[in-house]
Amino acid sequence: MRNFRYIEEIKEALERECPGVVSCSDILVLSAREGVVRLGGPFIPLKTGRRDGRRSRAEILEQYLPDHNESMSVVLEQFADMGIDTPGVVALLGAHSVGRTHCVKLVHRLYPEVDPQLNPDHVPHMLKKCPDAIPDPKAVQYVRNDRGTPMIFDNNYYRNILDNKGLMMVDHQLATDKRTKPYVKKMAKSQDYFFKEFSRAFTILSENNPLTGNKGEIRQQCNVANKIRD
Repeated sequence: MRNFRYIEEIKEALERECPGVVSCSDILVLSAREGVVRLGGPFIPLKTGRRDGRRSRAEILEQYLPDHNESMSVVLEQFADMGIDTPGVVALLGAHSVGRTHCVKLVHRLYPEVDPQLNPDHVPHMLKKCPDAIPDPKAVQYVRNDRGTPMIFDNNYYRNILDNKGLMMVDHQLATDKRTKPYVKKMAKSQDYFFKEFSRAFTILSENNPLTGNKGEIRQQCNVANKIRD
């Protein structure tokens, strides 16, 4: 997770005012919601009261989140295990409306040959931003997910992928798979529908198997578990 220092800054401020009350888990969820709002997306009422785990392992998280090159069947199945249906998955991937994709995630669609499924008008820009088949790991090379409204949370993403301008394979599959395409087309036409489904799916995701009550702990620092007292 990038820019984790901001989560720590929020945590430090909260600990000064009300120590041991607000968990890092709640901070993460509420920060994600506020990020959506600041970028023009919907305000989503969310529950609080989550507690933090004693252990945090990236490999555990990766078991629940599909890779961007997975088949659409795998993507839908993994989200279904969390209670999120097909329109919910389509809406959550609409978060690709903002941000950027690092070249290392998409060069396989450009080299050694350009993926013919890409919009040919979009390819020169992608090649300019990702000029190397093996990107320099020290360089910050990326392509904006949405060149039209790159920092606005809107439904332009769906129009882009219907026009074969999706950067990652999961974007392309979303617009072509018969199970997801009808919802892509509907969200491309109606931002209200996109916001409604995104809010519903975001809420389900935020309430997926949290620690509550006496389980876990309220961390004093988000990047490390509390020391166990003798």
